[in-house]
Amino acid sequence: MVDLWSLGGLLIAALVLMPLLAVLWIAFFPEENIWGRLVATTLPRYIGNSLALMAMVGLGAGLIGTGAAWLVVMKRFPLRGLLQWLLLLPMALPAYISAYALVDFLEYAGPVQRFMRTVFGWQDARDYWFPEIRSIWFAALVLTLSLYPYVYLLVRAAFREQSASMIEVSRALGCGPWRSFFRVALPMARPAIAAGLAIVMMEALNDFGTVDYFAVQTLTTGIFTTWLQGYNAGGAAQIATLILTFVLVLAVLEKYARKRRRFHNLSAKVTPITPERLRGLAAWLATLACLLPFLAGFVLPGAVISARAFGHMAQWLEPKLWLAAKNTLLLGAGAAVITVLAALFMVYGVRNSRLKWPRILMPVTGIGYAAPGAVLAIGILIPFGAFDNFLADRIEGWFGLDIGLLLTGSTAAVMFAYVVRFFAIPQGAIDSALGRVTPSMDMAARSLGRNAWQALWQVHVPLIRGSVLVAALLVFVDSVKELPATLILRPFNFDTLATQVYGQASLENLEQAAPAALLVTLAGILPVILLAMVGNRQFRRL
Repeated sequence: MVDLWSLGGLLIAALVLMPLLAVLWIAFFPEENIWGRLVATTLPRYIGNSLALMAMVGLGAGLIGTGAAWLVVMKRFPLRGLLQWLLLLPMALPAYISAYALVDFLEYAGPVQRFMRTVFGWQDARDYWFPEIRSIWFAALVLTLSLYPYVYLLVRAAFREQSASMIEVSRALGCGPWRSFFRVALPMARPAIAAGLAIVMMEALNDFGTVDYFAVQTLTTGIFTTWLQGYNAGGAAQIATLILTFVLVLAVLEKYARKRRRFHNLSAKVTPITPERLRGLAAWLATLACLLPFLAGFVLPGAVISARAFGHMAQWLEPKLWLAAKNTLLLGAGAAVITVLAALFMVYGVRNSRLKWPRILMPVTGIGYAAPGAVLAIGILIPFGAFDNFLADRIEGWFGLDIGLLLTGSTAAVMFAYVVRFFAIPQGAIDSALGRVTPSMDMAARSLGRNAWQALWQVHVPLIRGSVLVAALLVFVDSVKELPATLILRPFNFDTLATQVYGQASLENLEQAAPAALLVTLAGILPVILLAMVGNRQFRRL
């Protein structure tokens, strides 16, 4: 017999997976098949640029994240205690905002080139050489500086979990510091590095705002071009399917790498690593190596945006800014509440269900987090639009009323995209938290006359309240920063902070974009502070 929990879990899974299934259907059964034309013209360029960008960002983020993690765990140097948390801050700054700041700082009219012309007496750009700012190289640089904290976080945890005795044994067998690193510590951290690189390359593949601003044509920009300029939803869905294929390949490779490289501590007691104190020049070089990513990835773009934001205080009085802030707050809060409640219902339902298929479906619902916002937008807008038109025609035919577009003409589609995109966050957090609650709690609640609903709200929710609040915060912040899905699905004349930043920056009006960009950045700092607080409690002994 199928119970309410199983039916509810099936409905939630169907809603979360619907956009991706819709993309696949549209791609395989398009109204006008232009796949051959795409293959012969633009698709090779999209694929080439996407692969090159993923490779460059993966390499850069891997080197910076792994190197910084090694230094803060294994070495003692000036400012180490502060830098291990400052290195996380670039993830608070969306890459597209960093891109706007970097171009403003380095372009011909920016302070760097003005300073060069003043010092050397050059008159114009023909008198000197300066690298092309709007290129794939600078796009990769911006994405690297924004995304390396994902690698840093995972690898730092992996290094901290290693036992000092293994390093000591390698040193006793004649390995120097570098050989111990490459032959012992690095191989043991390889699963964490693989996981971090997979996340970084997925994010690089998913990015739209940065590559669009740097005029780099990737698969994600190809979706916008094919759909919104070429008016061909089928071709856009086919490109989206190709992106999903790349994401799936990355996920499989990451799982394979972790499976092939699995290490276990044979001792029940793990000896904590005692960081080696560096002295003299080596100590200050280590400080500089950890300081540079923070300065380039957060301080520089943050300073440029702040200077623009506070350069003309009248910008803060613009009604459009605070209307966009209100829209962002309502959408983010609504998405956070709906996503957390749906995840709580599904996870608890799986815990209570007597059937196997809810347990099989639950992990699959997290795939939306790996899908780009532009891909989800296609899978939402087209079926929602068809439903809206069908419903409006029927009601007008029956009652003579024009109800308009209920889903695509409102913020419902945008909020639904946020729920699908970030459903994996509360699902994982709540599943982990409920897994720590002993099943005897359920039996005790039942013995006291509580049903499943009462046990959930009166027993389990108070026990996992911290994880629920953290998950809601993360969904809210990610919703604030989400750009591609919001651009495509928002109603006419409706802005969030992210779309306002994009719209003004696209017009090269950074001063008008800066206040909204600063508010988005401040929202992004919240989860970083949370990570620092949790990390401080866990690793205070170091």
